[in-house]
Amino acid sequence: MASAGAAGAPGAPAPPRSRRSVTGTRRTVAALFLLPALLLLGALVVYPIGYSLVRSFADRSGDGFAGIDNYRALFTDDGIRTALKNNVLWVVFAPTVATALGLVFAVLTERVRWGTAFKLVVFMPMAISMLAAGIIFRLVYDQDPDKGVANAVWVGVHDTFAQSSAFPKAHPGRRSPLEPAEDGAFLTRQPVRAGDPVFLPLVGVAPDRMPGSAEKAAPAAPEPGKVTGTTWQDFTRGKGVGTLGAPDPSELGYAGMRIEAVKDGKVVASATAAGDGTFTLPAAADGALLRLPAGNFAEAYNGLDWLGPSLVTPAVIGSYVWMWAGFAMVLIAAGLASVPRELMEAARVDGANEWQVFRRVTVPLLAPVLAVVAVTLMINVLKVFDLVFIIAPGSSQDDANVLALELYRKGFSEDQPGIASAIAVFLLLLVIPVMWFNVRRLRREVRR
Repeated sequence: MASAGAAGAPGAPAPPRSRRSVTGTRRTVAALFLLPALLLLGALVVYPIGYSLVRSFADRSGDGFAGIDNYRALFTDDGIRTALKNNVLWVVFAPTVATALGLVFAVLTERVRWGTAFKLVVFMPMAISMLAAGIIFRLVYDQDPDKGVANAVWVGVHDTFAQSSAFPKAHPGRRSPLEPAEDGAFLTRQPVRAGDPVFLPLVGVAPDRMPGSAEKAAPAAPEPGKVTGTTWQDFTRGKGVGTLGAPDPSELGYAGMRIEAVKDGKVVASATAAGDGTFTLPAAADGALLRLPAGNFAEAYNGLDWLGPSLVTPAVIGSYVWMWAGFAMVLIAAGLASVPRELMEAARVDGANEWQVFRRVTVPLLAPVLAVVAVTLMINVLKVFDLVFIIAPGSSQDDANVLALELYRKGFSEDQPGIASAIAVFLLLLVIPVMWFNVRRLRREVRR
């Protein structure tokens, strides 16, 4: 009893506490459970980062010390500088455009019944791998309008406002009264006279390439005081078939061909050939030379060179936005669902229109979500590799180069592992501030 009382007396030392965590789990047990995860983290993250850091200071063989030579190459090598410049474009435009589109899609589909179906369609590209998306857009950007969707649309719009020539390869044949001019046009060798029909035969266009409005060529009838004539495809299938310089029954007229009468270098009259190739010029054409302008023979518009040196980077960024706009839309839509509707209704009651509600109420309330989406996409684009490697052809891959692709090329194609490791460390240094900003914002949100 005395010992018990002594133990409970004031000033006596307290009994030792059990080493348990807040949840009651022993720390050693918790450490044992964490050990496999820590081993994996060390093997898959810490060790590669440490090895890359050490390797970035080694020479090409890995046996000697190269100092900062590998890091100096980051700012002196033309390929790496192009990659760095393109990465800046990626970081500025790709997250901005994808986030903006996601915001627009989320807001516009909030009140429509088919909004869920639309969101599903927009989000669907996220289910496609980067490799598959790259193959898809390599076909989309094909130069041939018959294969590439982008050029098919572009050529269709162009031809709506500026019709392409139907005779890009037409030219005079033997015994033709036409001769080439300096600007790509064709001129008659002799002046024409009113009342005497003129024959302007051309060759070089396959019969199946003639315009649909072309009809069987017909000799023009003479008209007093006017210059008449015919221009046609002077070619009949079959060896030795047909008569050169005269329309045959199976030959087609150059429908829509423009003919100009030129005197002293000035156009005094002009006409357009009918479906059968016949045309009529007024009396002013008497004594003039007839000219077929170069516009009749201009090459057909073939669209834009999407994968050429000047457009390849915007084209690849467009494919990235196609994939990730759905991701931004889903996150922003989730944030939009938590926005208090009372604030929007109060703004409308105060007289604000929908644009003002969107700009002054919706966007500020969604600012934390927009920041998270934009920062996440920034981290993602710093590592982009697949799309550039697949979409950009070999002829313009140098112009579309990015740091992740240059890392691959230096490490495997050019056998420069030291420079590749330096690029990897540089990429890590670029990602760390963005990740720190993201973590700091998330902690701030948790405190709220």
